[in-house]
Amino acid sequence: MAGTERQRELRRRRQRTKKLGLLHKKSEKASKAEKAIIANKLRRLTPGADVLIQAWKLA
Repeated sequence: MAGTERQRELRRRRQRTKKLGLLHKKSEKASKAEKAIIANKLRRLTPGADVLIQAWKLA
């Protein structure tokens, strides 16, 4: 069995946090076109993407 729903939720959250960290590092050095791609990935990854896009100055 895969475990309880809470364990799956925590695993997804940890993975999402890790992915956000990697995208943030990439966004610091990215060109304008790459920033647009990163912004699209953020939108697919998390519901709070609009806040992150503004904070990271991707738009």
